[in-house]
Amino acid sequence: MADLIVKLAADGIQKKILHAGKQPLPAFIEGTKVIFHYKTTLPSEDATVIDDSRKRTKPMELIIGKKFKLPVWETILATMCEGETAEFLCDTKHTVLYPMVSKSLRNIAAGKDPLEGLRHCCGMAQMHDHHLLGHPDLDDLHNSPRPLIFTIEVLQIQVPGSYRQEAWAMTDEEKLAAVPEIHEEGNRLFKEGDIKGAAEKYHDAIACLKNLQLKEKPGHENWIKLDLMITPLLLNFCQCKLIQGEYYVVLDHCSSILYKYEDNVKAYFKRGKAHAAVWNIKEANVDFAKVLELDPSLGPAVKKELREMEKRVREKEIEDKKRFKGLFQ
Repeated sequence: MADLIVKLAADGIQKKILHAGKQPLPAFIEGTKVIFHYKTTLPSEDATVIDDSRKRTKPMELIIGKKFKLPVWETILATMCEGETAEFLCDTKHTVLYPMVSKSLRNIAAGKDPLEGLRHCCGMAQMHDHHLLGHPDLDDLHNSPRPLIFTIEVLQIQVPGSYRQEAWAMTDEEKLAAVPEIHEEGNRLFKEGDIKGAAEKYHDAIACLKNLQLKEKPGHENWIKLDLMITPLLLNFCQCKLIQGEYYVVLDHCSSILYKYEDNVKAYFKRGKAHAAVWNIKEANVDFAKVLELDPSLGPAVKKELREMEKRVREKEIEDKKRFKGLFQ
């Protein structure tokens, strides 16, 4: 361990062990999965927190040898034991790409495409762009790279073959082959009532295809083929989000589908329900009218949604009258 710490220091990384883990130090052969929590802070007096995985749905997972976009994490994790908590102060040369990695991780935590907001170009070209990432703290760090402190808590270390490989860690061929299986698993979870689990599976499948699509020229035959595979998965994901009450996520995704496929009835129907849920009554009526225009057989379903929307509007009007009456009295 002493030799490892010396090597880290020579490479511009200072390690401070906060809690010792289970000895001995694992071999960390290629394919080893490390599950961990991380907190990223600025090395300032107020120790400004940039990211904290404990505030998200699940811990981070990294597979050794899969060329993670932030190589320093693989370097520092390979010095840690299971159960260990340590603090690493890393020089700027190791943290230049962190804003883009953080953007992707934030997208994942929010149920979005990990690559959303990142342009179709190489990492170095992205680093020369300005205000690319859409988060003020990341834009600031992006434009003015600086050292960072990573506080890492290793929860579990799994040797190759002892775990099911996550979609993001697969090769292109493995991703394409895995999508139908992931899709089916999402459907199974949905039928069983595990809406959260189903949404995660649909999201994983979408991420696989989006990653592949990024390597194709927009509008090219292969790009379109992948997009046609993404669309039903995205609609399933939106159905989960409707049930979970995340209506603005549904509005965003359905609008993105309709921007490309103007005759997608399911996208209009789901967007109409989302509009109704957030009191965009005019927009909901427009979407439901479009559903009837494209597929009159859905009349009963649309009428049911319109009745429920009208009922909610009447109840709200009554509630508002009572509230305003009380205020004037």
